[in-house]
Amino acid sequence: MLFGVEDRINEKFKRLTQTYGQDWNDALFALAKIESRFRPDSKIEHGNTLVDDKFYNDEFDVVIANPPYGVSWKGYQKDIQNDKTERFQYLPSISDGQLLFMQHLISKLDSNGMGVVVHNGSTLFSGDAGSAESNIRKWMLDSDIVEAVIQLPTDEFFNTGIYTYLWVLNKNKQPQHQDKVMLINASEKFTPLKKSKGSKRKEVDEKNRFDIVATLTAYQDNDYARVFDKEYFYFNKQAIRLTNIDEQGNSFEAQLKEDKKSEKLTPHKISNGERELTDFDIKKFDADHFDSLGDYFIQDIKPFIASLDYKEQPLVITTKGTQYSFDNDQETLIKQTGQTSESLGCGKMVIKSSLKKATKTQPGRIEITAELTPDYQKDYEIIPFHKDERENQSAIDSFMAKYISKPFAYLENVVGVELNFNKVFYKPEKLRAVSDILADIQGLDEQLKNLEQGLDL
Repeated sequence: MLFGVEDRINEKFKRLTQTYGQDWNDALFALAKIESRFRPDSKIEHGNTLVDDKFYNDEFDVVIANPPYGVSWKGYQKDIQNDKTERFQYLPSISDGQLLFMQHLISKLDSNGMGVVVHNGSTLFSGDAGSAESNIRKWMLDSDIVEAVIQLPTDEFFNTGIYTYLWVLNKNKQPQHQDKVMLINASEKFTPLKKSKGSKRKEVDEKNRFDIVATLTAYQDNDYARVFDKEYFYFNKQAIRLTNIDEQGNSFEAQLKEDKKSEKLTPHKISNGERELTDFDIKKFDADHFDSLGDYFIQDIKPFIASLDYKEQPLVITTKGTQYSFDNDQETLIKQTGQTSESLGCGKMVIKSSLKKATKTQPGRIEITAELTPDYQKDYEIIPFHKDERENQSAIDSFMAKYISKPFAYLENVVGVELNFNKVFYKPEKLRAVSDILADIQGLDEQLKNLEQGLDL
């Protein structure tokens, strides 16, 4: 691949080239080393580029790479984490080192350099917003180094049948290409092979190659390619804290004073409909069944408290003169004082237990605490991104007003990046006409009637 690209450059531009390459695969290194002996000014080295870059101080006009797909870098984790070259902006998942190679290749570009890297689809969309993978893509687009991504056909390589993608990198974009990214769906640009060669069943023949190159050069939309502002691929992952409300639209949050997050209770009895836990249970234990207070706590009290669920059980917390429970139908906390019942709004009943060691002033004991809290829920919304900060926030606010009906508070917002070919080029299957479907049903009905008549005979 390396020398093939060199030949194309020399053929088209009639220029002198110096070709450098490095590979860890013994066989590929040996083949390239033999070939280099017949080419002037070429240098081929053996080694792992991620931990032992043989061309540490060199930068190049053109870089190309076909790194391994989905290969773990666990065996080199410490070396890569301690890398001093500053080429790795972020470290992706240990299970897949493709984006490490991507960053390495970018670091080898000179100020006007361009490159092409072959990857599988995981480099386009793996990792959520805020992950290293997403941050690497964002860094690449922020730096305006991605000119295009080309989806190749399946079954085009000898050892894999999956879709592969060419990332076209360019540090010297033409003015009309700046801050833009082109997606080219060349998945249908192939000729079937008469005979398969391993996993290779298709070939991007010369005519289709010229079509792809012409499309990239024109840098305009056509039936299989589209040009986007780079921000099209950004998205907001907006975290919010939802406050759950009852059937009347009320939350327990309204019952609290401004400086309080919950209401603490001193329980004298806790019941789940099957068992009651009272002061007597808490302070003492059955010596016939448990060796110590600690055993009683670990084997009995702690599991019981952990099993309590106010939404699944008729849980009642009793304090002096007051009972607290949860009404599932109304989704609200109920406070019962004598004959007076009061709805407190949607909230949670939190019960905890702890074993206290003996001190100079107090004996060892089990303490049960209870508190009522608002029912908060963290959620995430994926919202299109706008490069203007005010417009972006306005879009987020509009989204929330349209889709979120509960009270909420904004939490952190993380901007992610993914390049989704399916989203851009998906063509829904054309639905059949209703009249055709009805005609088929009628035909089936007639067939069933004929079969029934045959059974009667």
